[in-house]
Amino acid sequence: MKQQIKRLSPHQNGKVFGVITAMGSLIFVIPMTLAFNAMPGGPGTTGMPGWLMLAFPVIYLVMGYLSVAIGCIVYNFAFSFLGGIEYETVDVIE
Repeated sequence: MKQQIKRLSPHQNGKVFGVITAMGSLIFVIPMTLAFNAMPGGPGTTGMPGWLMLAFPVIYLVMGYLSVAIGCIVYNFAFSFLGGIEYETVDVIE
């Protein structure tokens, strides 16, 4: 059976994607912050303040939210002209 996605919720999808990207960025930010702080000369030697490294997850959260929310709004607008993403489903008998 073919089905189409009629509407994507900008707020909910943006919220989920923003949190996922923020959490994913922590995998890189925490070790990089520790490594840069361990460099000879201290945190200021990289040319970037230490607080900026810790702001990256917040930046990822905001930018991830905004980009997905805008993408959902564009999709919802384009749906009326082009139709939605189409996929097929099949019933599985257990």
